[in-house]
Amino acid sequence: MAQQRGMSRRTVLQGAGIAAFVVGSAAVLPRFGIPGAQQDPAECFAQDVSESERRLVISNWPAYIDPRRQADSTLQVFQDQTGITVDYTDDVNDNAEFFAKVRNQLGACEPIGRDMMMLTDWMAARMIDLGWIQPIDPQRVPNLHDNLIEPLRNRQWDPDLQFHAPWQSGLTGIAYNAAETGEVKSFTELIERSDLKGRITLLSEMRDTMGFMLRVVGADPQEFTDAEWAQAIDRLDEVVANGQVRAFTGNEYIQDLTAGNIAACEAWSGDVIQAQFENDDIRFVAPEEGLSLWSDNMIVPNKATHLANAEEWINYYYDPVVAAKLAAWVNYICPVEGAREEMEKIDPSLVDNTLIFPDEEILADTFDFMPLDDAQTTQYEGDWSDVTGG
Repeated sequence: MAQQRGMSRRTVLQGAGIAAFVVGSAAVLPRFGIPGAQQDPAECFAQDVSESERRLVISNWPAYIDPRRQADSTLQVFQDQTGITVDYTDDVNDNAEFFAKVRNQLGACEPIGRDMMMLTDWMAARMIDLGWIQPIDPQRVPNLHDNLIEPLRNRQWDPDLQFHAPWQSGLTGIAYNAAETGEVKSFTELIERSDLKGRITLLSEMRDTMGFMLRVVGADPQEFTDAEWAQAIDRLDEVVANGQVRAFTGNEYIQDLTAGNIAACEAWSGDVIQAQFENDDIRFVAPEEGLSLWSDNMIVPNKATHLANAEEWINYYYDPVVAAKLAAWVNYICPVEGAREEMEKIDPSLVDNTLIFPDEEILADTFDFMPLDDAQTTQYEGDWSDVTGG
């Protein structure tokens, strides 16, 4: 069995002793409609000094790369092969928090001291829409265009991979503790079964939970109306009011699930893999409503001075050999075609793990969440906060 990988990318603890349902008030929600913030990446750029300055500054989530100080780590090998020194920081702890950290500079066409950052689909889409992200030269990243797995192609917000490259991906579905309950087959069961009342948690990430609620009411999370949103949020309000949900959480749910404090929950695939190293009773289910498929994405901000070096990094990590080594550590879905075959040489126990290399059947009914404009973001986040107790 592969070694336990430790903290996952989704570890964003809400603080010691946090009360259930404290997700943040509308007063502190990120406001994307910043006057004068729209930029044109064709005009808001810096001279690329990659050729003379072999350096790359990256911001990523914690524990989202193999141990980089090891001589044979993917990062060290990249440095050795390219001569590029990587200044790597794991200072992305939350999408909205990171947005708040950089929005003033990016909105004013000023540098943020980074050449690359990894952000989740919805935030990457928002920054691209604001014109804050530099395009990636397809000629410099052939591995990306050749090897990206099919389910991650043609995203609504960047269908031609002009601005983003998935770093790792994951599935949002259901997890349950087999020692505490029988199989939970659907999200509808999760929020309705009487034997689970007060024994479930849902995710505090609005798009994760509401994607499923939209499916529950028969709407398409990738293209829905205000009326359908209202129907889904009202249904969630009923579920909360009747006491079905114990809490809305970040990934601290996994400790409660493993310990038997809850019986079932909405869950991220990578967390479940790691929990299974400790507790064989933990199960992951593809709900009857489908699975949410998301990515954290490599994007290059305006005024980055090492764009070409960033493109070398992207191309390197889309080599199946490198991708397999990374996936063996982080345990999320590998976005690179051919990495599964390479995993045979690294850790055969992971080759048939469908939470790292999902098959066509699993991916057949996955969905994304519709990109939101400023007005929708403000309205929907406000509705969400009202229902979840913010």
